[in-house]
Amino acid sequence: MNASIHQGNEHAPDGSLGGKYLTFKLGDEEYGVQILKVREIIGLMDITKVPQMPSYVKGVINLRGKVIPVIDLRTKFSLPQVEYTDQTCIIVIDVGGMVGTIVDSVQEVADISGEEIEPPPPMSSEVNSEIILGLAKSKENVKILLDIDKVLDVHQLQNVLDSAETQAEPQA
Repeated sequence: MNASIHQGNEHAPDGSLGGKYLTFKLGDEEYGVQILKVREIIGLMDITKVPQMPSYVKGVINLRGKVIPVIDLRTKFSLPQVEYTDQTCIIVIDVGGMVGTIVDSVQEVADISGEEIEPPPPMSSEVNSEIILGLAKSKENVKILLDIDKVLDVHQLQNVLDSAETQAEPQA
């Protein structure tokens, strides 16, 4: 399961959040990320663990010679862990650097109009609503549209990886 994803409208001309989103599932919930952020979808592969990482950082993969950090979105979102299945895959996303995200399953590329998207409701202070672009209503469900740049802060992730490398270096 190797699929390259290309082009789509990141935002509608009127500046709304409408456009194409890759949707995926974590448990019973469906999420979406703007398609222009997605580089490819790959099957689950061997992940090299990196010591001293936050629990949501599963490690790194070697994707055609590039080392890419991999985040488990279930852990990042404090969802219960489940066994990986043949539907589990890694979505490689460009957030100023490539990051792999483990999801339960990929659903579809959905064309979501701006009229279908509502702002996230006010939530308690424990919920980081900054990571939610909006909620897309469809006839059967609600898709949570993520601001993937804020979910996968590449600078924070790079700092974590750099500090792990520093801690792993032998002391003189």
